[in-house]
Amino acid sequence: MMWYLGGGVQWWGWLLMSVGMVVFWGLVIWAIWYFVTSLIRSSHPTQRPREAKHILDERLARGEIDPEEYRRLRDLMRSDEVRADNGQTPVGTGGQR
Repeated sequence: MMWYLGGGVQWWGWLLMSVGMVVFWGLVIWAIWYFVTSLIRSSHPTQRPREAKHILDERLARGEIDPEEYRRLRDLMRSDEVRADNGQTPVGTGGQR
């Protein structure tokens, strides 16, 4: 003898299946979008950030800074490069930046 308990799936079953279907298709679409965009990003060469010296030259050319400020910033960059190379504070800077 078979036991039959009623009229099929209840309202909450339909609701759960509908929400599950939306979540499933949302994940499928997101996964496709993610992989396509990651492939596009990896195929383009990464642009190198501009050198600080180049930016400083452009600021001088546009008139944003005067030659005195340009020299001061250029010397500061050079002292940072020396410090980065050997880990020592450059002579004549007094340990200040």
